[in-house]
Amino acid sequence: MRYRLTFVAGVVLGYVLGTRAGRERYEQLKKSARQFAQNPAVRNTAESAAQQGREFAGKAYHVVSDKVGDRVPDSVADRVRHLKERATHNGGEDDWGTSNT
Repeated sequence: MRYRLTFVAGVVLGYVLGTRAGRERYEQLKKSARQFAQNPAVRNTAESAAQQGREFAGKAYHVVSDKVGDRVPDSVADRVRHLKERATHNGGEDDWGTSNT
C-alpha cells in the first residue's frame, strides 16, 4: 500500500511539474487535493491510521526495551525520553496537528 501511494504521489507531482496546462490546471489540482484532504472520511481514516500507528509503536517500544534492556547507549535513551516527554507536554497534539486521542 505504501508503494502504491508513493507511486500515485510521484505521478501527481510529475504531472504538476511537467504540465503545459499552466497555472489554471495547477490551481484546479490544488483545490481538488485540498477538498480531498478536508473530507471527513479521509480525515477520520488518517486519524485512525495514526492512532493504530501510535499503539503499534508503543507495543514495539515495550517489546524492544524488554529485549534490549540496559544495552541501549545513553544518547539514544536520552533522545527517546525527550521525545516521550515532548509528546506528553505538547497538549495532546503531534507535529502534524493531529490529536493523540
